[in-house]
Amino acid sequence: MNLGVIIRLREETDLDAKIKEAKEMGFDSVQFTCWQMERYTDETAETILNALNKYGVRISTFWCGWRGKESWMWNSYEGPLTLGIVPPHARFERILDLKKGSDFAKKLGVDQIATHAGFIPEDPNTELYRETIVALREIAAYCKKNGQYFLFETGQETPFTLARAIEDIGLDNVGVNLDPANLILYGKANPIDSLYLLGKYIRDVHAKDGVYPESGHSFGKETPLGQGHVNFPKLIARLKECGYDGPITIEREIHGEQQIKDIRMGKAFLEQYI
Repeated sequence: MNLGVIIRLREETDLDAKIKEAKEMGFDSVQFTCWQMERYTDETAETILNALNKYGVRISTFWCGWRGKESWMWNSYEGPLTLGIVPPHARFERILDLKKGSDFAKKLGVDQIATHAGFIPEDPNTELYRETIVALREIAAYCKKNGQYFLFETGQETPFTLARAIEDIGLDNVGVNLDPANLILYGKANPIDSLYLLGKYIRDVHAKDGVYPESGHSFGKETPLGQGHVNFPKLIARLKECGYDGPITIEREIHGEQQIKDIRMGKAFLEQYI
């Protein structure tokens, strides 16, 4: 296993400086995440590749967002109606966005992309579930043509539902970007137990922590690593038992100096166990 960190690809991001910062903090890999489709340019790809070569850093996964202000509606009521490609009103445009993300990742030489697909329905007998699987199969097939894996970031559905969706898609390039905190924040599962179903599909892991929801109307809250309900010693040991030897990518969804402080602290925390 190796430790990595997330870099958010925004218009204002100094890519050379961010990759240099990651290297100086001791990370050998990064996971880029992007919600701005206009950033998918040859110029941006060239800047990233030059910086990666300059500092000796690699990309583990390219995390693809999609358009629409409704994508930020993460609560338990608006979330299922607006998140990912599950909502019919946004599905077509977001399929195109994910294909564009796959093409951009190919320019970077990255062999896997990840995203939040949305709240995949628990009931496989519904039309919404069947339509969602068809859409996901289309995206995964496109990634396959680009020589890539298509990864689900965990969180909005139970591990059982996600495993069934992967099986129903039926392609061999579909996997999981495990975010243990999301399973807790959304009240979906104990992340360690989730590996009984998802362990064989995992190809990247977010190191993020958080606490369970306090009610059925709102989600839990993120915390610094080691201060939430994710049992990282047991989780990492279980990942090893599953044969996982890939990146552990630190994600801290705040900004500024406190984010850097928490990332450094999280790195030291994780190094005890990997």
